Amino acid sequence: MANELEAGFTGSPVEKPEGIRKVASDTASAIKREANAVTVGVTDHPQAASSLILGIGAAAFGIGYLLGRSSVSTRNRYWR
Repeated sequence: MANELEAGFTGSPVEKPEGIRKVASDTASAIKREANAVTVGVTDHPQAASSLILGIGAAAFGIGYLLGRSSVSTRNRYWR
C-alpha cells in the first residue's frame, strides 16, 4: 500500500506556458545563456577581465568623488 503513494508532480505539464510564465521562462533561459557566455569569456581571457573590472571600479570611484565634491557647500566651512 505504501508503494501506491506518489508525492509531487513527476510528469510534464499538459499545457505549454503562456503569458507571464512564458516570458519568465524565456528570460531565465536568456540569463543563463549570457552568464555562461561571460564565464567562458572570463575563463579564456582572465587578464582582460580583471583589467575591465579594475577600469570600471576606477571610473565608478572617479564619478563618486566628483559627485561628492560637487555636493559640498563652499560657503559653510566648519574650520573658520
